[in-house]
Amino acid sequence: MKRIGLLGCGAIGTEIAVAIDLGKIPAKLTHVFDFSKDSAALLVSKLKNKPVITENVGLLAASPVDLIVEAASQDAVRDNALSILQNRKDLMIMSVGALLDESIFDIILEGCKDFNKHVYLPTGAIAGLDAVRAVKDELDSLVLITTKNPRALKGAKFFETSKINPDDIRETTVLYEGTAQEAVTLFPANINVAALLSLAGLGSTKTRVKLVADPTTDKNTHEIEAKGKFGQFTIKVENVPSASNPKTSRLATLSAIECLRKICGSEIHIGT
Repeated sequence: MKRIGLLGCGAIGTEIAVAIDLGKIPAKLTHVFDFSKDSAALLVSKLKNKPVITENVGLLAASPVDLIVEAASQDAVRDNALSILQNRKDLMIMSVGALLDESIFDIILEGCKDFNKHVYLPTGAIAGLDAVRAVKDELDSLVLITTKNPRALKGAKFFETSKINPDDIRETTVLYEGTAQEAVTLFPANINVAALLSLAGLGSTKTRVKLVADPTTDKNTHEIEAKGKFGQFTIKVENVPSASNPKTSRLATLSAIECLRKICGSEIHIGT
């Protein structure tokens, strides 16, 4: 049974931890860390099988675990991914936007090769990444249209320099149109799916993103439009927001749980 360490004890980290604790994932959560000691303590209080709370990320990376799940932030990935790999731990990354920084991506890729470890990126709140990967050599265009309630976008870096106040949005408003690379910088907690899509397909500068704020919606909607020599397809996913964190979708957590189940289990793997 694989031993899991958890970096980040917020909404997604807690749901993953509870899934392990309930036996939905054939693994054991042995160590956790969060930059907020209170968040770590609150998570552990919810679990029947109590993991150790480490004092810092370094101790988490050095702990006797097989895989560390990052559910903290893009900064946590930038600052700690290589150290985790150097400590001979596999890594699952939820804050995938960090990988659109080419220097970070290259460092992590080299770390995988140098230390013979694996990095896993769950599909998250979208569908169809297997299809995008299959046709990536024949893609001409790849577009992601994401629609969320303004409440789910509050706190994004975009609003620090924009004249738009999310509290004042009363009608459907296009907030951003541009590259995936820029989108994940402006909305780091909201649109990690853009990073996943670009990594699977045309890359961060050729994958286009349109972000729409709709005050009437209660869903997080992602629509993928792919065209190329292979033909074309459109995939639309309407997600229920996470009950504990409206910035992310319930599907993102379920995807992470399924990814862990696949990593830790011994069964037939479905899909490419």
